[in-house]
Amino acid sequence: MSKVMSDQNKALKHAIWAYFLLIIFEGALRKWVLPQLANPLLVVRDPIAIFLIGYSWYKGLLPNNLMMYGMMALTAAAVITALTLGHGNLTVAVYGARIFLLHFPLIFIIGTIFTREDVLKMGEVTLWLTLPMAILIAVQFYSPQSAFVNWGVGGSDEGAGFSGANGFFRPPATFSFTNGTAQFFGFSGIFCVYHWLKSEKINKLILIAASIGILIAIPFSISRTLTFMLGLTVACAVVAVWRNPEYIKKMVVVGVCMVALVMVLRETELLGTAIDAFMARFTAASEVEGGMQGTFVDRFLGGMYDAVLESPNLPFFGLGIGMGTNAGNQLLTGDATGFLISEGEWGRLIGEMGVLFGCTAILIRATLVFKLGVRALAKIQKGDILPWMIFGSSFVGILQGQWAQPTNLGFNVLIAGLTLASLKPQRLYYRVLKKAEKPEAVRHSPAPRVYG
Repeated sequence: MSKVMSDQNKALKHAIWAYFLLIIFEGALRKWVLPQLANPLLVVRDPIAIFLIGYSWYKGLLPNNLMMYGMMALTAAAVITALTLGHGNLTVAVYGARIFLLHFPLIFIIGTIFTREDVLKMGEVTLWLTLPMAILIAVQFYSPQSAFVNWGVGGSDEGAGFSGANGFFRPPATFSFTNGTAQFFGFSGIFCVYHWLKSEKINKLILIAASIGILIAIPFSISRTLTFMLGLTVACAVVAVWRNPEYIKKMVVVGVCMVALVMVLRETELLGTAIDAFMARFTAASEVEGGMQGTFVDRFLGGMYDAVLESPNLPFFGLGIGMGTNAGNQLLTGDATGFLISEGEWGRLIGEMGVLFGCTAILIRATLVFKLGVRALAKIQKGDILPWMIFGSSFVGILQGQWAQPTNLGFNVLIAGLTLASLKPQRLYYRVLKKAEKPEAVRHSPAPRVYG
């Protein structure tokens, strides 16, 4: 690969890796390292996104994709309506527009630049980080909110933990908010389950350590979202095993070992307290939301239905893009708490952009999910379960994840891009790279239509 890859192409890969690492450690920078720069660091990945889009275009590697350009054009139109018919605040509009103008295109750029080997390497690095991250949230779980490990954004000693159960708070790990904990361990769980099923080259000690880290992270996180994400991963593994029976023995063995490990850990006082808090959180939330249906089904389908149901009460072109974000709330009202439009993603999109633009944006995301799902499912038939494992546990976030929240946005963009990269034929990657070695040829030929 090094013979065909120029320094410029390496720069694009390095930028994707920087984007990945900043997703994980952006919160640490804002809380512990550079708290005085907490606000500017909120958009620390934006310059990387700008570089990736601009340099990919210059090198002829920007995919000729209808969904990408359609979303960008839609967002530009939404900015105009926000300034003329909506809230009228340019800063708020630009902040909201960056989600689709800067980050959404990265899905297709990552899919073009990365190979399957790059995807697995990123997964391996994540597995290396999993046990240390689990230890960190365990320390945060038992530490007071005023402790250094629990400091909030800007170095606030009020703590970054969120309400949990039994007097304990949900720990944020290295992230600005606790949702990052669920996103990280859900992401790690994809590669953990995949490597137990598939005999890829991986350090087994790291795989075992990561597995232990994920198991202990479930109760310490006090997160129903993490439980849901890991449940989807296991469900995807079951589908993969059903279509490829040769994996059955591995899945049974791993499952028995995990259950045995959970039973052992359950008896320890360290984890027992966390499990009690985790179960109390589930019980309390289920009572409020109406059991399992309220917890999962209504949260997923109900949010979609309510968003469309409320749309007639909104201006046709919405209240203005960016208004539904926490930063937009802060800029418009001086208060970053609460939601000016909707906590749900579909409600936010329709509320900000209106019925026409909002529903179109939702349709584009739904189309992306559909295409990814169909292609990933087809790969299972060929014995390749990696795209399915990545897609299956994260399609909900791609479809209706709260992208106004920077950590959610970063993880979902990354996961969608990695799914595309794992689907891409290797020969296409080499052809695109070789083409990029000839600048004149690139300038006089269309961009590669990789995922049209």
